[in-house]
Amino acid sequence: MKTHIQGGRLVDASQGIDSVCDLYLANGKVLAIGDRPDGFEPEQCIDASGKIVCPGLVDMQVYLREPGNSHKGTIASESAAAVAGGVTSLCCPPDITSVTDTTAVVELIRLKAEKAAKAHVYVIGALTKGLNGEEISAMQSLKEAGCVGVSNGHYPIKNSQVMRRAMEYARTMDMTLFLHAEDPWLSQGGCAHEGAVSTRMGLTGIPACAEEVEVAKLLQLVEMTGARVHFSQLSTTKAVRMISRAQFEGLPISADVAAHQLHLSHIDIAEFNSLCHVQPPLRSERDRDGLREGLREGIIGVICSDHQPHDKDAKLAPFAEAEPGISALESLLPLALRLSDSGMSLMDIIGCLTTTPAKILGIAAGSLAEGCCADVCIFDPQEYWVLSEQAMVSRGKNNPFVGRELKGRVHYTLLAGAIVYHLG
Repeated sequence: MKTHIQGGRLVDASQGIDSVCDLYLANGKVLAIGDRPDGFEPEQCIDASGKIVCPGLVDMQVYLREPGNSHKGTIASESAAAVAGGVTSLCCPPDITSVTDTTAVVELIRLKAEKAAKAHVYVIGALTKGLNGEEISAMQSLKEAGCVGVSNGHYPIKNSQVMRRAMEYARTMDMTLFLHAEDPWLSQGGCAHEGAVSTRMGLTGIPACAEEVEVAKLLQLVEMTGARVHFSQLSTTKAVRMISRAQFEGLPISADVAAHQLHLSHIDIAEFNSLCHVQPPLRSERDRDGLREGLREGIIGVICSDHQPHDKDAKLAPFAEAEPGISALESLLPLALRLSDSGMSLMDIIGCLTTTPAKILGIAAGSLAEGCCADVCIFDPQEYWVLSEQAMVSRGKNNPFVGRELKGRVHYTLLAGAIVYHLG
């Protein structure tokens, strides 16, 4: 299929391009930017006037719920939600109901993703068998099966010696560890940020130091082992500053933040809104501002969705008992675009959603350079729209921004040159 995308504003952080120009696609690849290639006769044309054309988004944290929890979501349903949000490459971390600690599970996910044919699905393998935090997984086999890294998800590795050996093993395999930093003893039983709001509501708090203590420990182990570590879903200002200092000292680390952490705070859990029950919890306004500052300074290089679809019953329980997480794929882009109001350039925002995550994952994505895969997102940055349960593609409707007006809407998503989403 030969496609001509005409008149759009091309923003590609991988090439430093921000200009109005045409894009020519052929055979699933980017054929040319700007001038029409000799003899090029398009089979379809897309008018992108007034819209942004950028690489398909790369989301590092998407729980697909399959296998194990298909009543919450399937690889097919959540891949469809991904492309509705402009995401063409996504990573699924291991979960206790779908522990990717064997090549069979990795192969199952890969085959179902190929059948869905909506988005590129990459698997992060389990760091320990059964996510038990005790026995290191067969990383070599997982790497050979196509895993782009290893993680223990939200499940702790309490024994520091096990974590040290896991880092040493991962380094010999040249694999990146994706780690959620939370001290299990300090956070035990908590469901909200420890502060005035949780105290007033009678909820057990998770102190900010639960994250900061774990980050400090992991940084020491990184320095000892030389392992490459990516910190997932940071939530506190102090953790960002510790990572900044470690990056300055040359440690091989990177970090991401979930888009909702950049706009919500613990104030939003007032009235026991279980849609705002997330892990890590929504922190203070000062922490929220610190995360934004970390993005502007490049300490945090990635914005992810931390997509966690749930069925209705999972969120109908009292706040402390409701399952944490937000169905966030379809609000990822507009929430990220809001950062332009706090001083981030569009180029930097797009880079945090495309080029940088692709580079950390080591995948061929996040660029529209000639010869690259033609994964494209076309969106209107000025269009206001209201996120509604009825319009959400994801099987999970648990999003605190439902009913709110968002700015910036995806109109087309192309995967390897084929249109996989078109706003009707």
